[in-house]
Amino acid sequence: MHKRLSLLAASVLGVVSLSAADLRIGMIGLDTSHVVEFTKRFNDATDKNHVPGAKVVVAFKGGSPDLQKESMERVEKYTPVLQEKYGVKIVNTIEELCAQCDVVMLESVDGRPHLSQVTPVIKAHKPVFIDKPVAGSLRDAIAIFKLAKENNVPIFSGSSLRYYPNLQEMKKADIGPIKGATSTGPAHLESHHPDLFWYGIHPTEALYTVMGTGCETVTCTFTPATHVVTGVWKDGKVATLRGLREGLEQYRVQVFGTKKVLDEPLVGDYTPFLREVMTFFQTGVAPVPAQETLEIYAFMEAADESKRQGGCPVKIADVMKKASTPAAP
Repeated sequence: MHKRLSLLAASVLGVVSLSAADLRIGMIGLDTSHVVEFTKRFNDATDKNHVPGAKVVVAFKGGSPDLQKESMERVEKYTPVLQEKYGVKIVNTIEELCAQCDVVMLESVDGRPHLSQVTPVIKAHKPVFIDKPVAGSLRDAIAIFKLAKENNVPIFSGSSLRYYPNLQEMKKADIGPIKGATSTGPAHLESHHPDLFWYGIHPTEALYTVMGTGCETVTCTFTPATHVVTGVWKDGKVATLRGLREGLEQYRVQVFGTKKVLDEPLVGDYTPFLREVMTFFQTGVAPVPAQETLEIYAFMEAADESKRQGGCPVKIADVMKKASTPAAP
């Protein structure tokens, strides 16, 4: 499954320089700045943030026609950069892409096509990283992880914020048992996705980085400028997400321990996160378990349901059950 690229294969891939130890990355969806930032770190050995071990060699453009500014315009902006600067080959189908790579990064900014885009990848038994949001609905997210498990295909999804150095330090700090946390950050909306899936995923994942799994109920207060989502964990811990859409939209985490309270803005870039992605590709072991990823999306879906119910508490178990039940024909 984790074959290394042969020297002969490297010679036919054109201007991309590969060693015998490099994995070949196929990229699906060229409508996010991540595709350029990630490819730069993987492909340019002279870059100060170079992450060795793999190169992006092939891509499928993708794009969502009903998201012109957010998707289609970006496809036309980023595709030439990958082709001309990094020698990435563009193919017409995901099946073609899978035949020319060892591992896949699903980068489409729109979560709605992720299930259909990742299905041929899983069927081809290619380890896959799925960029945020993992899907356009909790139902699709559950289906993706179920399909990967059934086919024994390694899969991982996550936000780069999780691996910002100071957030990792906060997670490991000796502050006594954690009793709660608050995570703040941008939460811009996109009408085709549940509210927090589009951009609120980042502060939500930061919250889960320090809290871990076990949230039972979620309550949401919503205004056009702000989301305030409160979760109650099974052991009585309480954590809050504050999603911002006006003013200073700073990522910040506050952690309440029995011995100390930590409060810091989050500072970092993509590099530590991409090192985790590389380790995942090399080992086939996801650094974030599927259970945690799905609970994160259930937390955000429960916030949406609480909003629909006027701020009533919503159980995580209830939204998971509903999303796991086959949809009516």
